[in-house]
Amino acid sequence: MNISGKNIGFALTGSFCTFERAFQQMEQLVSLGANVLPIFSYSPQEMECRFGSYETFLTKAETIAKRKPILTLAQAEPIGPKGMIDLLLIAPCTGNTMSKLSHAITDTPVLLAAKSQLRTEKPVVLSISSNDNLGLNFKNLGLLYSTKHIFFVPFGQDDSETKPNSLVAHMDLIVPTIELALEEKQIQPVLLA
Repeated sequence: MNISGKNIGFALTGSFCTFERAFQQMEQLVSLGANVLPIFSYSPQEMECRFGSYETFLTKAETIAKRKPILTLAQAEPIGPKGMIDLLLIAPCTGNTMSKLSHAITDTPVLLAAKSQLRTEKPVVLSISSNDNLGLNFKNLGLLYSTKHIFFVPFGQDDSETKPNSLVAHMDLIVPTIELALEEKQIQPVLLA
């Protein structure tokens, strides 16, 4: 499915080491004609880290999407009922976010956006990035994988020797994943080297 003209929520959670790749994908979606609505979890709104400051992240998203990001629960709540987006992408989706989503906890703008989107039976795409996805979080990955309207960007281990429980999505596959998710289909294969 062509994504030109589609309204795509682009939600960012922790995992700051993947932000540069996430912003590249946001730029690609815009270049393909998608209307991107940035949504931020609380961590990237508040933290300074070696990968950048929260001010840099917020400004970059607003510059790319040409609209202010959603930053509060009150701003995120109407996403589903008002039909604001056709699809929600969470990229990166941390283990913490994945765990809370699998247990229906909605204490951040990103999680409330996901719940709001799912209650209207529209697709949510997860681009996972966590050092614990093959550890305690593995059960949450399984639960979400079997949940209707949730789709995954293909993923694999990024460093099996020093981080044996880590899984990271292949962000370069976000666009084809979104295209299929808009048709309620999971891109295959999901597990990549």
